[in-house]
Amino acid sequence: MTRVSILPHLKNIKPSATLFLNERTQRLIAQGRNVYRLGFGQSPFPVPEEVVQALQTSAHQKNYLPVKGLPALRKAVAAYNRKTLALECGPENILIGPGSKELLLGLQMATDADLLLPTPSWVSYEPQAQIARKKVIWLETEERNKWLLTADQLDQACKRLKARPKMLLLNYPNNPVGSTYEPDELGKLAVVAREHQVVVIADEIYGALEFTGTHHSLAQYYPEGTIISAGLSKWCGAGGWRLGTFTFPDECIHLLQAMATIASESFSAVSTPVQYAAVRAFEGSEVINRYLELSRRILHVLAQYVYHELIAHQVTMPAPEGGFYLFPNFNAYRSALIKREIFTSTTFCEHLLEETGVALLPGEAFGRPENEYTCRLAFVDFDGGVALTAAGKDPSTALDESFIRIHCPLVHEGIARLCDWLEGL
Repeated sequence: MTRVSILPHLKNIKPSATLFLNERTQRLIAQGRNVYRLGFGQSPFPVPEEVVQALQTSAHQKNYLPVKGLPALRKAVAAYNRKTLALECGPENILIGPGSKELLLGLQMATDADLLLPTPSWVSYEPQAQIARKKVIWLETEERNKWLLTADQLDQACKRLKARPKMLLLNYPNNPVGSTYEPDELGKLAVVAREHQVVVIADEIYGALEFTGTHHSLAQYYPEGTIISAGLSKWCGAGGWRLGTFTFPDECIHLLQAMATIASESFSAVSTPVQYAAVRAFEGSEVINRYLELSRRILHVLAQYVYHELIAHQVTMPAPEGGFYLFPNFNAYRSALIKREIFTSTTFCEHLLEETGVALLPGEAFGRPENEYTCRLAFVDFDGGVALTAAGKDPSTALDESFIRIHCPLVHEGIARLCDWLEGL
């Protein structure tokens, strides 16, 4: 028998930590365990009904679409960018892919740049760079700065790298932290990126879930060098539909063309019915706007509740500003954890899951040191459809802990179990 070996650069890559945790918690649930799924970051909300109807109406569409995407969809995404971000772009600036994750990998495969990656960062960024044989330069951030990259940190890194081609992957609102950049912070980053000719991938998949509804993009300050990554998975609740979008500036159209070539030899095109349905999502409506407003209200009250509960238990973290996540730091319990021979964030999460049923993801999976007791907490273990209906009955009524206890009971119970566990250390 002919022996086929795995390429050396792939041998140390582990499965996605988020998908691995999701599968593990499903197994525990199947065994009859009570599990609080605060690790997997999937939108709890249903796809808006009129977008679902558009998919049903388009189910007969069976022909291959252009590799770059359905023309009507590329037009709708460009219009969406103009409406929400005041960006000047047309259909020719848009590329559609089977989820932004695939597009992020494709861009790394198409370029020769080193990847600048702030830590903490989403679990798949570094493994994708390894798959594409890219050098990763981790950029340290600090909790006191909301774990966000500063212009000075970027400037110092670029000066160290000198003439090497550089690509920065910047995600905001941030996964795993939940914080985002103020306009003045984006402006300062833009000055540095422009000076050092850094191409920036602005992963704004959570942009529409910024709690105040006033998301800002780096592309508004550095339009010539920013590629916006987005899609349907988070704001539209359609993660399993697998539809992502990239918006390129004119100066980076050559990268779009290279990615389209790769796509033509790999996935060919995104699912045809899904692309037709996505036109409806990006065109928007009063119903979709209302859906988004309610989604943000629910996520905001949940984020604030979890944040204040944990802060009251000596856990530190930046205040949440958007998305599904918090990044709690349990370092105040270091002595007690060491006494229990819990030395890493991974073993912290393992003990927590086994002893309480609360599932979190370790900070180590996001590029943090293994002996730092940080974790990602995703407050999305609830029925989003039920919560939307309840929140929409009386829009003037403020949501509070009683709303969470009634309509998001697993999150409420999971946080109580986590806090009880901390008190018992």
